[in-house]
Amino acid sequence: MTDAAAPAASAVSSLFAPDGRLIAVPRRTVRREQLLDHLARTLFEPDRSYTEAEVNEALRSVHDDFPALRRYLVEGHRLTRAKDGSSYRRATAA
Repeated sequence: MTDAAAPAASAVSSLFAPDGRLIAVPRRTVRREQLLDHLARTLFEPDRSYTEAEVNEALRSVHDDFPALRRYLVEGHRLTRAKDGSSYRRATAA
């Protein structure tokens, strides 16, 4: 882990309870962006398509407000969504 990544990892880990559930979605943009990067990398494999139900299930495993997390991931370009909404993919930069 690089020196720059260490504070980000620490900031993200502090957002989770010991059971692995997200305590709250950060309001501060920087912390929310760090969280979204973490969620995209840890919950979604590159080069794999996911249905909306699969995305919801993965996000529900960490927080009850999975629709907000899904929206943040798409709007933040961590997940891409097919125009017809039939599938999602992890963005290559995530």
